[in-house]
Amino acid sequence: MSTYRLESVFEPASVAVVGGSPRERSAGRAVMRNLLASGFAGNIGWVSPKHREIDGIATVAHVRDLPWVPDLVAITAPPAVVPKLVAEAAECGVGAAIVLTAELGAGRAGFEAAIERAARPHGMRILGPHCLGVIAPHAKLNASIAARTPPPGDLALVSESSAIAAALVEWGGARSIGFSAVVSLGDALDVDFADLLDHLATDRHTRAILLYVEHVGNARKFMSAARAAARAKPVVVVKSARPQAPQRIAEVGLRALAPPEAVHAAAFRRAGLLQVDALDDLFAAAETLGTLRTFPGRRLAMLGNGGGVGVLAAQQLVRLGGTVAALSPETIATLDALLPGGWSQDNPVDIVVDADGERYATAVEALLADPQNDALLVVNVPTAFTAPLEAAQALAGALARRKGHAARKPVFAVWLAEDAAAHAALHAAQVPSYDTETEAVHGFMHLVHYREAQQALMETPPSLPRDFAVDAAAARALVSEAVARGDVQLDPQATARILDAYGLPFEPPLAAADPDAAVHLAEPLLAAGRTVAVKIDSPDIAHKTVVDGVRLNLASTQAVRDAAADVLRLARERRPDARIRGVTVQAMAHRPDARELIAAIADDPVFGPVIVFGRGGTAVRVVDDLALALPPLDLRLAQELIDRTRVSRRLKAHRNQPAADEDAVALALVKLAQLAADVPQIRQMSLNPLLADADGVIAVDARILVGPVEALHKGRGHPRFAIFPYPAEWERTITLADGAPAFVRPVRPEDEALFREFFTHVTDEDLRLRFFQSVKHFSHEFIARLTQMDYARSIALVALDEAGAMLGAVRLHADANYERGEYGILVRSDLKGHGLGWQLMKIMIEVAGWLGLREVEGQVLRQNRGMLAMCEQLGFAIAPDPDEPGLMVVRLPVADAANGAS
Repeated sequence: MSTYRLESVFEPASVAVVGGSPRERSAGRAVMRNLLASGFAGNIGWVSPKHREIDGIATVAHVRDLPWVPDLVAITAPPAVVPKLVAEAAECGVGAAIVLTAELGAGRAGFEAAIERAARPHGMRILGPHCLGVIAPHAKLNASIAARTPPPGDLALVSESSAIAAALVEWGGARSIGFSAVVSLGDALDVDFADLLDHLATDRHTRAILLYVEHVGNARKFMSAARAAARAKPVVVVKSARPQAPQRIAEVGLRALAPPEAVHAAAFRRAGLLQVDALDDLFAAAETLGTLRTFPGRRLAMLGNGGGVGVLAAQQLVRLGGTVAALSPETIATLDALLPGGWSQDNPVDIVVDADGERYATAVEALLADPQNDALLVVNVPTAFTAPLEAAQALAGALARRKGHAARKPVFAVWLAEDAAAHAALHAAQVPSYDTETEAVHGFMHLVHYREAQQALMETPPSLPRDFAVDAAAARALVSEAVARGDVQLDPQATARILDAYGLPFEPPLAAADPDAAVHLAEPLLAAGRTVAVKIDSPDIAHKTVVDGVRLNLASTQAVRDAAADVLRLARERRPDARIRGVTVQAMAHRPDARELIAAIADDPVFGPVIVFGRGGTAVRVVDDLALALPPLDLRLAQELIDRTRVSRRLKAHRNQPAADEDAVALALVKLAQLAADVPQIRQMSLNPLLADADGVIAVDARILVGPVEALHKGRGHPRFAIFPYPAEWERTITLADGAPAFVRPVRPEDEALFREFFTHVTDEDLRLRFFQSVKHFSHEFIARLTQMDYARSIALVALDEAGAMLGAVRLHADANYERGEYGILVRSDLKGHGLGWQLMKIMIEVAGWLGLREVEGQVLRQNRGMLAMCEQLGFAIAPDPDEPGLMVVRLPVADAANGAS
């Protein structure tokens, strides 16, 4: 339901507390005290059937007995009566209920189901149960059991845990940190992280969003909302890490390569969220992101009146992945002229213990002017020679005088003296001040990581090779046959055929029922001078090495015969329950410069398929060099996945070893992600080892586990993907009025060049009619917003001619509640009158029905008579925009359009 009726939670006109008693520890009393103390200006009522008054406040027995219908009720009653109270409130028309009741006990599932049945038909939102409540300081609302009401601010806090929310309110209060909202989700029966992210992303009071996450419910809904929110403002997240129970050896499979915390981290990274490790970091990151603008680069210059703190800062910077900036020769010469002879001559810059304000200012100006750094950290250690306030004022003065590139550099401060006036001067100059050099470097890296996350959301990936083609139908048929037979693991021959269907190089295994057959298959390979491997072939033995079922580098027929007999004997002894089909014979891949990698599809119970990459071979779990990403992938995301591993450095050229073909590795990862998208019945898959060298990649061993599809997501799209994949079902060919064909497909992230070329064929007037202003320059960011699609909420479709040139595009963006969609359309100026705009509008209306929208709307300039005429013919209602005199609003009920089409 997303943001539906959440205004009743954060900006209610009236509130009622349901429950409570005169007991000192009564939750109802605590909520009422907070409501009254916060200065809430609306009506406040108290519902308690057992008490006629509490604390001198008259109560009523039922919500319906109030003289007004509350927007919001806070329920603190015992579990057994909560469903009845929710039903009563819903029937009265209450917009939302906060259920603070905890300890639902053995009947929890039943209680929660009853609460949901009572609320949903009336559209009443439920926050909780088992939650702290809601605090909205700008609305003077504290409907919670928190110990204090924080001041108004611009940080929104959403915590799954009531205890963590309460603790963070206390932590912020002790530091005079204000909030725009504080929400505890509790059991998140209805309102969840995604709903609140959608609401807070557009909240005018909220500058940054802080999340404390224990688990994610609806992963696709969360990812869609998180990606939208992260584009609008900083979202910082802490994920609790619960200890995992040791796994039995039989359970250690591909899922062990993707532990839950690593999967969540991959999801947060993909959504553009900034994940931090501890609760303190939530506020530190928010303070940094709120005070300073982002910047390109991670080179930090450091300056202080003592070397020790600067050296510690440099060590911390390197540990966290930052770069100690070099000093340019010009800067060294400038500092030589300004500083005493004992200065450090390097970064960190030690301006010596007796530095006064003037020395601080001149050194700061020199470093800000140096193009060899991206940001500056200034340290002040209290001494008998340096007044902290004087140094702070000097820094502020230097910043006020800076111009050009220097004016855009962020500056951080560590002022170790307890001097309120100095810290106030830094705050006034918009310089975040930290208690220690460690906190300051963390703040710098928060800004680095946030900028990189935002950049990643907007980057354009390279196009896939023109010969990128897969045979999804063949793969689906093979897997469907195996699932129908009840197989859990594909046999080696089916596995090889699937890899071939996706263009993944593989040494094909040859099936042999016994040692004689193994020798027969090995003879041609041995005669060609190759060595072979013999492996046990059983659908019930997932890990061949567990039964010592692999023999490598066999160079003679006798060695093959002995190896086959040996692995068959050992498998039958160690796994008498397993079905033994025989052995496989496989040519050894002789690639002396190859690096052993692993590329895999793991399966997470929350986020579904996960792509795993890293150091491969038998020591994959011992080396622990793996990185994870959620599919689908493009080549940029695949390369980023590779770069997050240590083994990526081994792919580079080294001494006499040529560089491996990283493009081939990235393409293999994209193909794995595509296979996961095309065949949901593939639950796990590994290519280990995947050998990579200058000639490309080849899989030496492959394993595919299959099973019936257990859908994580209902409705449209892949049943298990957390990120809505490319909707290929909207690809189609249309015919223009002149008989020419055009291919219509959804927009892809790599289409930036396509759009840039297209805009050269659109007149300035047509651009003005589409974008409501003159557009002279199409920046990367502008076009990226047109091409970076969250297909769960927005789809853009392009029409291409036979040569691949773009003819026009239409886009549809759904609101967070999936009720209304806003469209936009633009056709090449020389193609007006060819019927392309009409056909794209018709397809767009079909997409709206597919998304489940109730209505499509758009804004059209009054002078755009052609668009208004087409909308009228399509059945849109047209009316003046009440807020913009020069615009018309066009609206079309999707159901009416579908009925008209039928």
